[in-house]
Amino acid sequence: MILQSQHKEFQARVRRFAEQEVAPRARELDRTGEFPHDLVKRLAELQLTAVYVPKEYGGAGLDTLHYAIAVEEISRSCGSTGIFLAAHSSLGVFPIFFAGTEEQKRKWLIPLARGEKIGAFGLTEPDVGSDAAATRTTARIESDTYVINGTKRFITSGSIADVIIVTATQDPSKGYKGISAFVVEKGTPGFSYGKDEEKLGLHGSITSELVFEDCAIPRDNLLGSEGDGFRIFMETLDGGRISIGALALGIAQGALDAAVSFSKASKRSGKPLYKMQPVQSMIAEMATEIEAARLLIYHAAALKDSGLPYMKEAAMAKYYASTIGMKAANMAVDIHGLCGVTDAYPAERLMRDEKLMEIGEGTSEIQKIVIAREVLGK
Repeated sequence: MILQSQHKEFQARVRRFAEQEVAPRARELDRTGEFPHDLVKRLAELQLTAVYVPKEYGGAGLDTLHYAIAVEEISRSCGSTGIFLAAHSSLGVFPIFFAGTEEQKRKWLIPLARGEKIGAFGLTEPDVGSDAAATRTTARIESDTYVINGTKRFITSGSIADVIIVTATQDPSKGYKGISAFVVEKGTPGFSYGKDEEKLGLHGSITSELVFEDCAIPRDNLLGSEGDGFRIFMETLDGGRISIGALALGIAQGALDAAVSFSKASKRSGKPLYKMQPVQSMIAEMATEIEAARLLIYHAAALKDSGLPYMKEAAMAKYYASTIGMKAANMAVDIHGLCGVTDAYPAERLMRDEKLMEIGEGTSEIQKIVIAREVLGK
């Protein structure tokens, strides 16, 4: 896909920011596990926290392709910062943009889009895994409130989020038709945090357990109608696959960049590393597959922007980008040799960061199920 001038200019602007301000922090964030509040502030100042949201609601008023480019470029420099941007924009912002009332948009969407508040999405549960329709968190009506009980796990930005979209079932006998979506604000009585996870990679991203114990929220915090929860989170995840694909793509491109840089600066037996045929072969393979992933992601984004069906294409983009991203990260480590397993070089961090892309927001196995259903006609 040939990018239009406005997309190219946007890409160049985000890349400059990422190279100048994000990349220098990547190693530090990985080592310390510190959440980059300062970078989040800068993302907000540059109107990158909700690229696709209209200006009237605090966003940049651009399209999904701009958004995918932003996630790709940030993730190319730092996966932790990239996953914050993807999770906040897709999971924290989109459900309210998609299903919120005008009053809810004014109350929550605007500050989220402006980056004044951090958003998160409470879907995954400890014993449910990929079967999101088997939600065990419950919500019951008491007077003028909904009372929520349950636990969510592996929630990106969970313990630092100001606004969290939570799914809960009002009637387990109805299966996915009994699930509703609610907005829960930080500090609500009955809402607390469990542990923040120690992860393989993405150390600068917070991943939390959320606990709801008779957590009472106003009825106005219902998102959409009762029973709309499954529809809302499926629509959210469809679009989210584009951004996670872009995240995987960005990390993969970072791995290729690292491999090229190292091969040009290193020698083996007096011969430049990049002149060795096995190294050239790996770099050619990485570059080709990364470009193919980019085309899949940009195509899915363009379909969404055109109002055309994109579920299959988004699943393909996420599946392929995360698969070849992991392969590219492994190749980058191989090209570095023993240096690749030390933190003196970014290759090992990129490999660790990339692994989650095969699991988060729908595992590769789930993506293949989605693709097969679309191809076979459900």
